[in-house]
Amino acid sequence: MATNKPWGGRFQENSSLAADEFGASIGFDQLMANEDLEGSLAHVEMLRDTKIISAPDAATIITGLKNLQTKLQNGQLQFTVANEDIHMNIEALLAKEIGPVAGKLHTARSRNDQVATDFHLYLKKRLPKVIHEIKHLQNVLVTKAQKHIETIMPGYTHLQHAQPISYGHYLMAYFFMFQRDVERFNFNKKHTDISPLGAAALAGTTFPIDRHQTAKKLGFKKIYSNSIDAVSDRDFVLEFLSNAAILMLHLSRLSEEIILWSSYEFNYLELSDQYTTGSSIMPQKKNPDMAELIRGKSGRVFGHLMSLLTVIKALPLAYDKDLQEDKEGTFDTLKTIIPCLKIMSEMIATAKVKTQVMQQATTDDFSNATELADYLAAKGIPFRQAHAIVGKLVLKGLKTGVNLQDIPLAEYQKIMPEIDTEIYHDLQARIAVQRRQSLGGTSFQQVRQQIAEAQQILKNS
Repeated sequence: MATNKPWGGRFQENSSLAADEFGASIGFDQLMANEDLEGSLAHVEMLRDTKIISAPDAATIITGLKNLQTKLQNGQLQFTVANEDIHMNIEALLAKEIGPVAGKLHTARSRNDQVATDFHLYLKKRLPKVIHEIKHLQNVLVTKAQKHIETIMPGYTHLQHAQPISYGHYLMAYFFMFQRDVERFNFNKKHTDISPLGAAALAGTTFPIDRHQTAKKLGFKKIYSNSIDAVSDRDFVLEFLSNAAILMLHLSRLSEEIILWSSYEFNYLELSDQYTTGSSIMPQKKNPDMAELIRGKSGRVFGHLMSLLTVIKALPLAYDKDLQEDKEGTFDTLKTIIPCLKIMSEMIATAKVKTQVMQQATTDDFSNATELADYLAAKGIPFRQAHAIVGKLVLKGLKTGVNLQDIPLAEYQKIMPEIDTEIYHDLQARIAVQRRQSLGGTSFQQVRQQIAEAQQILKNS
């Protein structure tokens, strides 16, 4: 018995039910139904204008497609596994609307360029939403940084107290980190904004199509110059997944610090009740679950990138069914990163900063050791020698419980008679921060300059 598939002319048997279910993509690519209809409308208008099909036939098809758009918006379209993918489902539904003339829609087109067009359109529409959410988070960071320019906290390397810094300076580090994410996604827009429509299966078509017309109608800035590249290219998806993975890496790092800093041991932050949960058995618990979920969800986004890289790494040109695996990970990544950005923005905006705890953490931690070494170097002692001197003072202080700012002046003058009481001024954490005036440093003036730069970036974007 001959198969009833649209592509089944040369087949003598129907696909097995298991094969139909295994090969179908309608379970996920139905998310591109709107883009598929948009692409089809642009295509049929071009077929009419190039006289490849008649104006009456085109009018009938256009009416049918617009009816399907209305039904899609109203949730009235039903898709089936038997029709495999969104393209053949739409074609089958169109045939029910207008009859056999629906078959003319696929003239000079293949599912290969059709799916590539849908996917470009889908991602092209959503990249601005991702960028918008990143910019919102940046605004939150800048607003918070403005309030905490003069909040002093320990800066860390190796998760050990290193030097005193401004909390505003810390927050601005993430602003610029996320700015690079914005720039990467903006560049990604360039490669989604290319039309593959008209490449057909891989070699183009014998029909006198106008690819410029369809590209313009769909809002694409460019057209693929090579038809093989048009149907096989998924670089724009890999770029998106790579950018998303880096974004989630940044969100995960920030989440880790939020988790640490809201712990009893650090106690630098208290998260709002809105973004924490309790324990079913321990009444005292206030868990940073939203931050933990963001940190955890980074893994799934990393996985989607690695999955598609693996799919494509040995794929011969042009289109192969393996490329059906490009969509679920992309859809899931979009569904993951946008809520993560929203939650992070709200979590930071509503978090209580415990400024006194942060300040106190810089008083007994020897994080002013570099200040002392710099002071000695400014007095003429070679920095390496000064470093060794201060290291010994720190070791002694750890054993005796005496901080650098509490060592008697007489002891310092044994190192160098020229040392005077100004040393105690320089050893204050707040002064240490204020003196870091180098470009990009943590001084209050420099943090204000960073905030001004950030505000200008946001204003111009």
